[in-house]
Amino acid sequence: MNSGVQAHIGSEQRERIQLTIRGTVQGIGFRPFVFRLAQDLSLGGWTSNTPQGTLLELEGTPNQLRVFQKRMMTELPSSGNIETMTSISLPIIDEQSFSIGNSQWNDQTQSVVSPDLATCQQCLEDVNNPLSRRYRYPFTTCTQCGPRFSIALRLPYDRLNTTMHLFPLCHHCQQEYDDPSDRRFHAETIACPSCGPQVELWNQEGNLSAQREEGLHAASEIVRNGGILAVKGLGGFQLWVNAESSEAVQRLRQRKNRPTKPFAILFPSLPYVEQHCLVSHDARDLLISPAAPIVLVKKRTASTLAWNVAPNNPYVGAMLPFTPLHHLLMNDLLMPVIATSGNRSEEPLVIDERDAIHRLQGIADAFLVHDRPIVRPIDDSVVQVVNEKCLMRRRARGYVPSPLSVKRDFDNDLTAFPILAVGGHLKNAVAVTTGEQIIVSQHIGDLSTPEASTQFEQTIADMLTLFHVTPQTIACDSHPDFRSSRFASQLGKKLNIPVMPIQHHHAHISACQAEHDLQGPVLGVAWDGAGYGLDDTMWGGEFLLCKDTDFTRLAHITPFRLPGGEICMREPRRVALALLYEVFGEKVFEWDLPPLQSLGQQMTRSLVTLLEKNINCPITTSIGRLFDGVSALLGLSQVASFEGEAAMALEFLAESEMEKTHLHPYHIPLEPQSQLQEPWVADWQPLISAIVRDISEQESPSAIAFRFHHALAILITDVAERIQCPQIVLSGGVFQNALLLKLSEAALTKLGFTVYTPQLFSPNDGGLCLGQAFITMHQFVQQNNSA
Repeated sequence: MNSGVQAHIGSEQRERIQLTIRGTVQGIGFRPFVFRLAQDLSLGGWTSNTPQGTLLELEGTPNQLRVFQKRMMTELPSSGNIETMTSISLPIIDEQSFSIGNSQWNDQTQSVVSPDLATCQQCLEDVNNPLSRRYRYPFTTCTQCGPRFSIALRLPYDRLNTTMHLFPLCHHCQQEYDDPSDRRFHAETIACPSCGPQVELWNQEGNLSAQREEGLHAASEIVRNGGILAVKGLGGFQLWVNAESSEAVQRLRQRKNRPTKPFAILFPSLPYVEQHCLVSHDARDLLISPAAPIVLVKKRTASTLAWNVAPNNPYVGAMLPFTPLHHLLMNDLLMPVIATSGNRSEEPLVIDERDAIHRLQGIADAFLVHDRPIVRPIDDSVVQVVNEKCLMRRRARGYVPSPLSVKRDFDNDLTAFPILAVGGHLKNAVAVTTGEQIIVSQHIGDLSTPEASTQFEQTIADMLTLFHVTPQTIACDSHPDFRSSRFASQLGKKLNIPVMPIQHHHAHISACQAEHDLQGPVLGVAWDGAGYGLDDTMWGGEFLLCKDTDFTRLAHITPFRLPGGEICMREPRRVALALLYEVFGEKVFEWDLPPLQSLGQQMTRSLVTLLEKNINCPITTSIGRLFDGVSALLGLSQVASFEGEAAMALEFLAESEMEKTHLHPYHIPLEPQSQLQEPWVADWQPLISAIVRDISEQESPSAIAFRFHHALAILITDVAERIQCPQIVLSGGVFQNALLLKLSEAALTKLGFTVYTPQLFSPNDGGLCLGQAFITMHQFVQQNNSA
């Protein structure tokens, strides 16, 4: 801390300083927190929100100022995060009292609003207390909980800049808001039954059926009796149905056109989760955290959940109530319910009640709505605990828009070089940079429908507006035909700024490098379904040596062809045929393996003709497709209804063999190319030959599945030992496979390598925008240093 301008009052030396604090400090009760702390230490001054963060001016003795800064860091509200704090000295003005000033405004935004926060214990006690004036009020909040990002219209985060400006405070709420001793002091979302939002129950046509308390009870009865209820929650609508009724679940599947993809389950409380699922200490901490995500946990065999909640899946996506509205409904129901995204398959989340009547027509039997507008759709986050670490599968509510600060000592000022990164095609998310912060958007989804593409463009416009970003360059995937890449090209021309195509798998690895602040080169193992390669083929089984803006392709699996192209993503049986044909040629017609049975003789001959003539058979090195092919060979999945279904089935089958140490992995030889400087090639053909042999000898399918997983883990260690790079990064959608991740990390760690995996950002394509932004930051710095 600077020494400050000093003065003596009597015998006491005083100083005045100004602190500028950046990070997640808006929307978490930070100003009331520093107000009370300043009062406790008898400091003068003021605090105010600004677009750059939160500004404080403090006046007191040097010791008081030191104690303030120490306590501010150690006693910070749990949902807050201080990224940087700068201090300058000011002349003293003999200010004795401390106040909260009006927010300041300009166009240079570097502050970030808090994510939406689950209901805190104190607010829950208010909701359940008959003596409280907020008894059973569905929109009870305080400085430590409630909506934030989902209702923010602009920054800085003040009530007038949120959709709560539509609800003027009553006399009692205004008193609480102004009272420094009240925990709702300067709580921007403060409301009560007299002045705040209200709930209504609508029928299928959008006509009012019941209001307030009557509406809550009637809504609960609809779910209890097997109906499908659309609930307007925090970041959008959810579809609720009794999770213990297979008939109700099947009706939802038919109406939503979602044959087998697992549904998330909302439980009334933690004991209910533990009654149905095996919950580790780490999983418990995630469930009850302010983020309150969906957590994947193993289902107990005695669970009464309907079989079709997650068909052929030993895991359950469990979550707890995260708003007072959810708590009230679940306290009435006292049973687990499906709470899945309120949308049609492949469409964005619905956030407006009138829009819901149209878009959810024919799905929901009734609509529980409220009159607090939602600014942007924010789905539920999905996480899993693997190796005692959080693995992010979908990053949204509770985590977004918390920024990632790039902890690099850049010589250049990045505030003058804001970046827009538009991600990929599947599981899309986008990112913007403000200085050395990267802000990743909420999960948008696959850009395969016009509605999803519209939401993608709206999210970009929203991020640029909210954080006052005027991009100087746009980063995108190197695949020229991705919807996101075409948009980047069009926007780049419109704004007359450069567009930087970033190779798909390099972005996967760089995202993890950014998250963990990795310096120096890393060996990146990037395994996924598909990504556009430098040779114009589809990569997906890559070993890359990565450092900042550069990468070298060191190894990959043997390329194979996909008969029919993209349809192979939905038909694992086609991949299995391609693998068999590569190894055995015309002999495939002599066998009666499951994928050949599913295809039938006529289609098998047609696809073999495509392979023979190399017509519409794009080349790939995808480990994701290799998983699909092996899954089909074992008869697990021939035609998939959602991405990853076949690979998941293979993983779950293999898990049962985890403790059997006598199972040796299949062998995947690693051979050098004939040309010097060419990547090494991991040949999967002996693997497929061995699997077919074991199938013919009626070996256990679960043992075959486990040996396949183990073989891939050993392949990673084989490459790592040859390269001898001490830092290993595992990323890409394939590493959502918990078994593969456990086997790989254990084998590498045993050999002395340090292994890094994505945790707070997803290893799937939802993390691509982070890697794209990080690489583009480095490209800017390198160009300026060489200029």
